[in-house]
Amino acid sequence: MNPLLGLIDITPVPIALQLGPLTIPWYGIGYAAALALGAWLADRRARERGENPEHIANGIILVFALGLIGARLYSVADTWSLYASDPIKVLLPPYTGLAIYGGVIGGLVGMLIYGRRHHLNIWRWADIAVPSLFFGQAIARWGNFFNQELYGPPTNLPWGIAIDCAHRVPEYSCSLYPFATTGFQPMFFYESVLDFAGGLVALYLSRRIAGWLRDGDLVSFWLIWYGTVRGYLETFRSAYDQFFFGVSIGIIFSVVAVVLGIVLLIWRHHTSAPEAAAWVQIDQGVAGSTGQDPGPGPSADAASEGPR
Repeated sequence: MNPLLGLIDITPVPIALQLGPLTIPWYGIGYAAALALGAWLADRRARERGENPEHIANGIILVFALGLIGARLYSVADTWSLYASDPIKVLLPPYTGLAIYGGVIGGLVGMLIYGRRHHLNIWRWADIAVPSLFFGQAIARWGNFFNQELYGPPTNLPWGIAIDCAHRVPEYSCSLYPFATTGFQPMFFYESVLDFAGGLVALYLSRRIAGWLRDGDLVSFWLIWYGTVRGYLETFRSAYDQFFFGVSIGIIFSVVAVVLGIVLLIWRHHTSAPEAAAWVQIDQGVAGSTGQDPGPGPSADAASEGPR
């Protein structure tokens, strides 16, 4: 029996604020906070890299919109058992089901469309966005807590969370697992912590070994880190995952992500040169330590190169 469950009288509610007919969900607040932090951090990193930060403000709506569409489509496919009996729920609010893999795929499509139109180096801009993506995931995952979703199997661990009967999959019904005595693995929390850690590591790598990195290396890092994290956590979610030949779709995507990240890392290091060191000097404070101006960052022409 979970010793903390006796202290839990209520479970979280998805609505943060109700103003007449207007409802403001915690999920939406989480995504708005993630977007704001991500845009600020990406703006700062773009300046460090000698890129034009105006592209962030100009392209973020397209990237975010396609990211939401992709996140919704993947979530519906991944948890189709929740919609199979009433498919109209796919189109009706509340749109609480959003999936990271689908969001990233949709966001990348948006980035490619915008980048091609403005002749940007897609690999470089994707690297700029990686820490923002990690921290944004860490924040947005708390929306799953308020929606009582993304939980794992029953547990006796002291940090197990209560889930209302109405939010449970049939395998974990209250008739089998009484509400008052059953806690569930907080998968959203595990992923949030590991995403935050991934963001810190990405920032560290981008500064400490910047001279060794190629454009696209942080993208590879995200694929390997998040693919590993998500693949492991997916093993706890078998009760409501969709399967392909007996294997969870989430695990399949995770394995593909890790393999793709490794292949891209090897390929980029065999086909491209290390990045220019001008922005690395700015990060490491060379100008301050030598008293000399390190000179301007990459030229406008270099900043507008196509994907390499």
